[in-house]
Order: sequence, then C-alpha cells, then structure tokens
Amino acid sequence: MTTNDRSGETWSFDEAVQPSAVSEQGTRAAYLPDVATLTQMANEFFKALPLQGASPVQTPVAQPRDVPSFETRLPQFGAPAPGLPAIPSANALPNEADLQKAISGAAPSGLPEEFSLASLAVLPVIEIPKVLDASSRFAFSPEQAQSPFSIPLPPFELKFPSFEAGLPSISSLAELPTAEVAHTAQPSFYFLENAVLPPASSPNLPQNGIQSTPTQPLDLRLPRQQFDVASVRRDFPILNERVNGHPLIWLDNAATTQKPQSVIDRISYFYEHENSNIHRAAHELAARATDAYEDARQKVAGFINATSTKEIVFARGATEAINLVAKSWGNRHIQKEDEIVLTWIEHHANIVPWQMLAAEKGARLRIAPVDDDGQILLDEFEKLLNPKTRLVSITQVSNALGTITPVHKMVQMAHRYGARALVDGAQAVSHMRIDVQSIDCDFYVFSGHKVFAPTGIGVLYGKPDALADSPPWQGGGNMIVDVTFEKTVYQPPPGRFEAGTGSIADAVGLGAAIDYLEQIGMENIARHEHDLLIYATKLLLTIPGLRIIGTAKEKAGVLSFVLDGFKTEEVGAALNREGIAVRSGHHCAQPTLRRFGVESTVRPSLALYNNYEDIDAMIAALRRLRQTRP
Repeated sequence: MTTNDRSGETWSFDEAVQPSAVSEQGTRAAYLPDVATLTQMANEFFKALPLQGASPVQTPVAQPRDVPSFETRLPQFGAPAPGLPAIPSANALPNEADLQKAISGAAPSGLPEEFSLASLAVLPVIEIPKVLDASSRFAFSPEQAQSPFSIPLPPFELKFPSFEAGLPSISSLAELPTAEVAHTAQPSFYFLENAVLPPASSPNLPQNGIQSTPTQPLDLRLPRQQFDVASVRRDFPILNERVNGHPLIWLDNAATTQKPQSVIDRISYFYEHENSNIHRAAHELAARATDAYEDARQKVAGFINATSTKEIVFARGATEAINLVAKSWGNRHIQKEDEIVLTWIEHHANIVPWQMLAAEKGARLRIAPVDDDGQILLDEFEKLLNPKTRLVSITQVSNALGTITPVHKMVQMAHRYGARALVDGAQAVSHMRIDVQSIDCDFYVFSGHKVFAPTGIGVLYGKPDALADSPPWQGGGNMIVDVTFEKTVYQPPPGRFEAGTGSIADAVGLGAAIDYLEQIGMENIARHEHDLLIYATKLLLTIPGLRIIGTAKEKAGVLSFVLDGFKTEEVGAALNREGIAVRSGHHCAQPTLRRFGVESTVRPSLALYNNYEDIDAMIAALRRLRQTRP
C-alpha cells in the first residue's frame, strides 16, 4: 500500500525477501550484518518522524489480503529526515572521500556537522501490535536516488516482539513492507516504495537479506513526486457508491473514467450561470458561454502542447475526430491504389473509417504486425511504407493490451516517405504527458470521457497546413462566413469543422478536467499508475490458469487476461457481485485479440484514483472464483 503527500513525502510497503539469483539485472540487494543494531536504528527513525497519534504503526481494519498488512500513520509531511539536513546543490557536491566519511558516520568536509549517519544510530523498539507467523518480517533498505550523487545508507529492520532471531526465510509471496531511504539534492526524505515480489519459484537463499527484483512490465523509472491517492479518491463522489452491498471499485477506466467533483460543479455552474449558444449573439450570457468554450480550447492546446488554439477542433469524441479526418482530409487526398498503414492493435474506431474510405476510393489498407508481447515490429512496419503510402494511423496506447507504441519513431518513418500521420491518443491522455510538437504528428485525437471529462466531447488536433488542406465535412451554422444560394464562404480552421451547436457545456467540463489533472501533475499520475500496474501484474501471475494478454515492456494501466475454465463474462459477473467493475468482451479490438488466439478477455484498467486495495480486492475475488473450479 502507499500513502504520500503533496509536500514531497512518499511512503509505501514492500516484501522482505531473501537474495535471489532469479534475476540479477536491476536487482537491489543488501545484507543485515547486525540485526539488533539496525532494528534499534529503525525504531529511532520512526520515533523521530513528526507523527501524530500514539503509535506510528497500526493494525488496519480487515482488508482482502493474503496476510495482515499495516498502515504507517504520517499525517504531517515535509520535514527533512532526522539528523540529515539538505544536501548542497550541484555546485557544491561532496567528493568520493566525503561520501565515504558520511557512510562511516563522519561529517563530510563542506557539509554541516550534523550530517552524519551516526545521528541515526542511537535508540527504542517499535512494537508491532499484532503477532504474525514466522515468515513475516519487515525490513528497510536504502534506495539510490536519481541525482548526481547518492549517499548509501545501511538497511534497517522492524522488530516484532515475538521474534528474537534474525530474518527467517520467507515461505510465501506475502505482501510485507520494506522502507527505503532516498537522498536527493533536495531536503532528504525517507521514501518507502512498492517493490516487486519474487517469482513463486524463487529458491530459499541465505537469511538476513532483502531485495527488490523487477519484473514485467519494465519499470520506467518515472519521477517520484508527491501524490496523495486518498485525497484524490475523495474528489470523485461516485467512489462512495455501493454495488451489490460492496464499495464500488472502478477498474473499467479504459471504457470511461469517473468525474471529479470539480468537473461536475463546473458543468452545473455553466447551466446555472452561463448557458447560451456561442459566437452569434451580443447579450451577456452569449459572451460568458463563448468565453468559457474558447477558454476550454485554450486549455486543451496547452494540455497537449499545441502551438495555437487554431489547431484544436472540438468533436464528439475520438471516433468522430477520426471520421472527420477520413471524410475531410482523406476524401480529398486518398486516391485509387494509395495505401493507408495501420497496426494490428488498433481500436475499431481507427480501422472502420479507413476501411470505408479505402472501399470508396479503391485504396489499400496495410497492417503492421506485432510480436507475441503486443509490441510493434518496427522493421516490419517500415517495410510497409513506400511512395504509395498516404497516411499512417496508429494508436499511442492499445486499449486492449496497454502497449505503449513508439509513436515518435513511427511518425518520423511516415514522414520520410511523405505520408501524413494520425495518432489515436484516446487511451494515452489520462496516463501520460502528451506533446504533439514532440511527436510531430499531423493529427492527434482523444475523447473527453477517457480523461475525466464528460461524454460527448473530444478533440482533433491538426497541424495548420493539414487542417488548411482539409475541406469542411459537415455544413450548417457556425462554420460559415457568408452564405448565398450561389456560394458559401467557410470559416478558417477550426471553425469550419464545427458546424451547428456543439457540446458547449461538455467542452467547458473538459477544460475543468484538464485543470484538475494539471493541478495533480501528469508525471505524478503516470508514476502512481505504473506502480499499480507492476503490483497488479505480479499478483495476477500468481493465480493458477491465468494468462495475461499483452506483456509489452512499456505499458499503460491496462491489463487483459483470460482464466482457464471460465468464460470472460463469468469472470466479469463474479467480480461485479463484489462491486468490482471491469470490462469483459472484445473491447472493440477484435483483430487485436484474435492475433493472440482469443475472442475476448477480462480487462481491468487503471486510473489515478485506484489504489492497492482495489487491486487486492480483485485478486482476492479471482482467487475465490478459481477455487470453485480447481
């Protein structure tokens, strides 16, 4: 489990395990040479933190975990670690000798005298108020910070009253905590981070060791910053719902995301105080509505790093935006014998419009293959490109597999052959920072409801020359300059693509959703979701007969799986009985799933408000289901 705070302190828990030879790459291992001394140090460490309440470690209410777990109460954050002041900035880095002095307990030259590990070595004992089995011990290990230098610290251990011996070998894949101490060029904080459990086949190796072994998906080492998931969850009122007598656990985020109170309030305010049509009236409410609508366009431009609001077209969603490009730009530029390149992992919305266009024009679709992990085979993709290629249309994140595609490279390849490139970002915008200038795509599309905004609103980004080279695709009011029976003069982009009355309130709601995400920080969200993804992947692999579909090294928060002996709808129904919402079916990605030999999967998908308890509840429900049909 993880708790953290906007001020920069991050806490979570890991398992104390034995050093393993299973995976040496990326493994962090440390040994506990003096358990008693290190136990003492750990207790003083916790005692010195600015805690409120009688005990820093408390037994929580019953949770759906395989073993007991504990929450560390840290209501106050932001204080530097006890005895360790801020390390000087990069213009005064300690040298190697200084680091060795610090490790030995002496103060390095040029640093404050109190900067010494000796200040940690004084010390009472933390009493864990619950007796666990003999396989349950907790250890603290230091993590090397991502900074110009790191001060290595000794690991510590939490002591249980009932145990006097050293760390025993663990006997199960129990979730047990490890605290990790990190030093950066900022004030030194202690970080506790969720680590990866070892495979079930890990041998018992020498005692008194701790380690963290990475597994798939690859840890992208995203920046760790403040993120308080408990606070985030309070922003989403629907999470207070109960389903079949259980608290709602929403793991169907790839289908649609829930809405924060700020978005709900902003839409309500619009209808209470601003509701009007836009652009075409001189009265006050029209001015308010127009300002709110265009302000939302400005926020979208900033959110995806467009250069101008003139590059942002509002549509009903990503599907309509793709159809807009097909009917407008595509109808003008795709001719007989031309080629459109897609990939094997596209959503139907990025297949069907191009099929329709190709059938109408006599063009050809060419499909880039993926490997058994669901990753694009770039060499094969490039072989499909040639002078006949007019358009490459690719997903940034697969909605069925979670694969993050190398869109930067693929767009560059498309441009080398003179083709335009469209990127479907529907499954990307809620998980990562988007920069259309960096991607250099000609078109980018996404849906508001996938990014905590209302349904009925979406975005088409287009480069100015690409939009200028695209005729209107619908006719009506709002998109014209002048109309006679002989001729119509159209607005320049984006107005020429927004015929009639659009989803004004929903666009305003999208602006509010972007405000919410920017306040939290997309980098913080990405790190939180990535940690959850690693945790969920690891635990799903412990369920007999479960096969994960899509195991790319770089994934967003989407997990697809099948369970031997069960139809996917059975699994979805069983989870629903316990209040857990996942998607079961083909996810509008039938070619994708058939590439992996299945017609449907169960698809839990993550968002910023999900936590470890959500994952634990799903795993526990799946294990109970598995037991009904061994």
